[in-house]
Amino acid sequence: MKYPLLLSLLLAVLISAPAFAQEDDLLSLLEDATPEEPSLTPSSFKGSRLINGHTVMTRRKGSLEFLIAHRFGRLNSGAYELFGLDNANVRFGLDYGFTDKLTAGFGRNSFEKTFDAFAKYALLRQQTGVKTIPVSVTAFASGAINSLRPIDPTTEIAFSERISYTYQLLIARKVNSKLSLQVMPTLVHFNTVTADRENDLIALGLGGRLLLTKRLSVNGEYYYRFGERDLDTYDAIAIGIDLETGGHVFQLQFTNSRSMNEKGFIRETTGDFFNGDVHFGFNITRTF
Repeated sequence: MKYPLLLSLLLAVLISAPAFAQEDDLLSLLEDATPEEPSLTPSSFKGSRLINGHTVMTRRKGSLEFLIAHRFGRLNSGAYELFGLDNANVRFGLDYGFTDKLTAGFGRNSFEKTFDAFAKYALLRQQTGVKTIPVSVTAFASGAINSLRPIDPTTEIAFSERISYTYQLLIARKVNSKLSLQVMPTLVHFNTVTADRENDLIALGLGGRLLLTKRLSVNGEYYYRFGERDLDTYDAIAIGIDLETGGHVFQLQFTNSRSMNEKGFIRETTGDFFNGDVHFGFNITRTF
């Protein structure tokens, strides 16, 4: 009896083996058919601001960012002004992530008592894998209203004459784990200008971040203005460091710009960086 039983068991194994092989082949085919997920490049920058201007980074959906920006007076103002610390401009701002790609915000800058609002949308994210995209691209637009009262109280300034707009395409690449670079082609439009200026200004911003440690980086930013090389205004230059501590990002910087919105620091910078007209400042960011 034992031989027929052994033969039956052997026959069952031989019959089931092809079935298991077919199942393995089917699973293999299904795995091959599953599309490879793209690998998004981790954060190119620590925060939404490079120094004065924006980075390609947008807020996560539902997150709220509170930003305090401060610029003291010029360092070369001397000891009487405590090297600029006696004077300061400040901006308070709130940014909100409506989606992972869309962020909007508004703020109030004491420089020219300016109210501003912006929106930025992530068009592309740097990634590798099944689809390679070498850069991150974010579209940015902002509007600003100068609410400063005229020197002559009898002078009336129409609301539309106080408005200016800025449009940018932010293009960044994380070159490696430590170095990120960004270019910012820019158009600034003023509804009203003096007779010696044009309503539109084209500029090209260049910036970058070098990561020194996991939480510390050195940043740089420069805006070159095309066609407007006045003696009373200068290209905006800024260098600084970023320090991340949990939900806070501290940014310490030196810049020749007093203003903390695009129309101001790109077109209305009156300090010569290389002549000592440098302002110490900081940004403090808290994300909720």
